[in-house]
Amino acid sequence: MAISHLFHLLLVLVIARSLAPTNANLEGDALYALRRAVKDPGHVLQSWDPTLVDPCTWFHVTCDSDNRVTRLDLGNAKLWGNLVPELGKLERLQYLELYMNNLVGPIPEELGHLKSLVSLDLFHNNLTGSIPSSLSGLSNLTFLRLNSNRLSGRIPRELSKLGNLKILDVSNNDLCGTFPTSGSFSKFSEESFKNNPRLEGPELIGFVRYDVGGGCN
Repeated sequence: MAISHLFHLLLVLVIARSLAPTNANLEGDALYALRRAVKDPGHVLQSWDPTLVDPCTWFHVTCDSDNRVTRLDLGNAKLWGNLVPELGKLERLQYLELYMNNLVGPIPEELGHLKSLVSLDLFHNNLTGSIPSSLSGLSNLTFLRLNSNRLSGRIPRELSKLGNLKILDVSNNDLCGTFPTSGSFSKFSEESFKNNPRLEGPELIGFVRYDVGGGCN
């Protein structure tokens, strides 16, 4: 009986050990995909070693007690390159701070998978393309700062469903059409949207909306 109990205990430990690194390895792979996609002249990502069991010992990465990544703090890190869709695999990420770099290309749709995200700060980069409507699934999102990029297209109406959104800034881009005034957007002033030359103002509730016509892409 004792031998059977000991065997069962060892089996549980083996399974626990085999499962724990799995998430860590997946998240380490996701972060290392970002490292491969950017140039790092300041060597701020030098500690990002893919041979380690998990990324929780890497600089600029914060983890919880389960060794799951909760913060990525790479603001003003002089990074050049693209965001990667693999970032969407960081299921417990709460803070994605990549502001004031030279990131180019689109915002990946996969960031909409980050259900724990509280703050998305991508301001002062050179990001292009549209704001993904998938961000509307981030129910915990409180801070969304995308200002001072080269984003274009319409502001997705779905974002007005973000009930916890307290701070929004999409100023200094090339957005067009109108901006929502319902839901969480009802509390944002025009300061949040300024310096978008093709943005025509707030949508007209109960009337024909500005963005019914063409000319916005």
